[in-house]
Formats: sequence, structure tokens, C-alpha cells
Amino acid sequence: MSRRIHLALHPYGVGGPGQHGLWKDPRVAKNASIDINYYIRQAQAAEHALFDALFIVDSQFINATYPAHYLNRLEPLTLLSAVATHTRHIGLVGTASSTYNSPFNLARRFASLDLISGGRAGWNVVTSFDTGTSRNYGLDEHLDYATRYGRALEFVEVARGLWDSYEDDAFPADVARNVFLDPSRLHELNHEGQHFKVAGPLNVSRSAQGQPVIFQAGVSEEGRDLAARVAEGIYAPGGSLEQAQDYYADIKKRTAAYGRDPDHIKIFIHGGPVVAATDEAARRREREIFEEDNDFDRHLALLGRSFGAYDFSVHDLDAPFPDVAHLAEKGGRTGAAQIIERARKENLTLRQVAQSVAEFRRSPFVGAPETVAGTIERWFEAGTFDGINLAFRTQEELDLFVDGVVPILQKRDLFRTEYEADTLRGNLGLPVPANRHTLRRRPANG
Repeated sequence: MSRRIHLALHPYGVGGPGQHGLWKDPRVAKNASIDINYYIRQAQAAEHALFDALFIVDSQFINATYPAHYLNRLEPLTLLSAVATHTRHIGLVGTASSTYNSPFNLARRFASLDLISGGRAGWNVVTSFDTGTSRNYGLDEHLDYATRYGRALEFVEVARGLWDSYEDDAFPADVARNVFLDPSRLHELNHEGQHFKVAGPLNVSRSAQGQPVIFQAGVSEEGRDLAARVAEGIYAPGGSLEQAQDYYADIKKRTAAYGRDPDHIKIFIHGGPVVAATDEAARRREREIFEEDNDFDRHLALLGRSFGAYDFSVHDLDAPFPDVAHLAEKGGRTGAAQIIERARKENLTLRQVAQSVAEFRRSPFVGAPETVAGTIERWFEAGTFDGINLAFRTQEELDLFVDGVVPILQKRDLFRTEYEADTLRGNLGLPVPANRHTLRRRPANG
């Protein structure tokens, strides 16, 4: 079988960053972000189209300037557990912070989702972008970059150790011998590290895919390094074709340097396709969407998120961009540093920076179905991604992609015509991780 594209769906609900006005669309229910039936319908539509996964984002801090979807939305693992009972094949990937969770509790929740779904769970590991989250957990300040990423690496290692608490044959449930559990197949973790001390064992067994799939989104050096060390799926920043190629090559190279098979890490770029009957109609609709969301106050608030939800409205908009470099270290450091550097080099005012951050950027995946499919094929063959994390404003726009673009990709043998497996790992082409304790039992020669 030739290499094929993976597709995931990222629901917008009533509108996330860059989609601030979506809640006004009469086709979008005003309670979409808290309506489980909305997510079930989205997941079932994506599963009908043979997508690999449904991806749910999350954060744990808001203020009144945040996008509508962020203000009132369901907790990811609760949401995905409900969706799991209404789907059979599609993967269920939830975002959860390694900064503001405990390893035992979160490992148990993801292991439960993995069993409920029959082996379709994935964890998108984040270190928490919003600095204000710290105050919701009794901390005065957000942890710095190095601490957050060191904690994330250790957190994943602990979770994986806990997921191996039971070997796969731990429960003979032999009535005749009065043996439910073979205690020799149950293992404590007894982890003591820099950030965590966890005894274990976890009281949840492994699923059909062994362990949940680890996803991560890393742009900074620390993020890329974490991804190369532990991630099996990555949500990549995208950008131009050349930028996407560079990121893809860098991650694959780093992965190999850690002794891992680069094919065992799947890189997904973000895609917000706009499909219409003609290229002209699609480009016109793309521009209309931008104008619908072109609200300066929202752009200014969005700029603040990169600096710890900082309120830039206290500054003179037409004065030089303020010195806020100290706020970037505990927020979105990489993106913030790029903003500061551009403002300095081009001598931009605060107003100009806010406008530039939200300026109209044409997406490559816009046009008639043949055009969009052709662009996807060209980018895929150019080594920019293994998959696309797709976002659509409405069900109608999802349907246009599914009915128009997917069949073309299938005809070109770029996308599956049926699911390869019942698990997320199986459909992504990822190996089932062997239980570390079972491995130790095996003779060295086999």
C-alpha cells in the first residue's frame, strides 16, 4: 500500500481564534460548544468520511475577551467519552495540560476513555499557553518554560509507566481456580523524579491499542524536542509550503536522533479548507469569512494571549509597540518573540502589530474540489505533512469537503476507502507498545 494521508476533524463550536463571529451564523446553534449532540454529529460525519480522529482543544483560563467557544465549552474527556458510545472507528483525541494535572489522575482518565472507546483514545499534551491558569490552581505565577517542558516530559513517562501497571494477561478470571487476578502481572511504578512522586499501580488495564496515542504541538526548541522524544502525533504550525517542509524535516530528523522510527510520528498541519463550485467562488467566500471576523478589538485581545492574556488596550495604539518581552517567557514564548522582533525591525506601532497579527492570509486549500485535492496532493508529496487537522465553520462546509474533495483523494489512492483497524493506532499505522514488564520476561533471544 502506498503512503496515504490522514485526516482529523477539529470542531469550531461557536467560534475559536480567528473565528470570533461564527456564533452569529444562523446555521450555527448558539449552544453548539456545550451541546453533546453537536459533537456526536460532527464525529459521525467524520467517521462516515473515514477520518482518523476527532480532535478537541481546551484551556482552563478565560476572560471576557476570549473567543465565544472558549467562554462556554465542555471538558474534553467527558465529551469524548460520550462521543465514544456513538462511534466505532474514529480516534478521540483530547487536550489536557501536563502543567495543571496530576499524572495518576490523568492517566486513569485517559485509560478509561481508551477502554470505553475500544482503543481509540489520544492525548494532546500541552504545557498550558494561558498564564492565568495558574491562579485557578492556587499558584501566583505560571511556571517558566524550562520547568513546564521538563514537567511535561516526566509526566508522559509517568503516565506510560502507569498504563503498563497490568500486563495483558493479568486477569485470567479462572473460576475453577478461584483466581481473578494473577498478582505477578500487576506492577507498582514507584516513580520518584524531579517533579513527581507516584507509587502506582494504576487500577485500569490496557486497551486493544495498548496505550493512548500521545500527541503534541511544539514550535519552540523545547516543544520540538519534547515532540521528537515522546510524541506519536504532532499538530504542526503550517505556514507556507517551505515552512511546513522545514518543520516536517526537522521533526523527523530529531525523532531519528532519539533512536525512534520517524514513520512512527505523524505530523498533522492545520487546514481550514474553503470549497465551492469554482475557484473564484471559493476565494470570494474566503474573503467574506475574513471580513466577518475582522474586529480590531478582538485582534487586540488575541494579541494579548501571546503575552499571558495581557491587556494591550491600556496603551496608546499609535505609540511604538510597548516593551512586554518579560511577559513572553511564561506565555507563548516563540510566537511572542516573533511578534516583538518584527515590531522592532519594522518600527511598528501597537495598532500596526495588532493588525499585522490578524491580517488576511490566503489559505492554500481553497477552491473547487479538484483544486483543493490537487493542492493537498502537492503538499503531501512535497513532504510537508502526514495528515491534516481540518476545521470547518459549518456542517455544510464539512459536507462540501467530504463529498467533493475526499472522493478525488480516494481515486488518486491518497486516502483510504475503508478503515484499516478498529483502533486509533491501527488506523495511523502506529505499533502497539509492548508492555515493559512483559518484555522483561522474554528471553534475550526471543
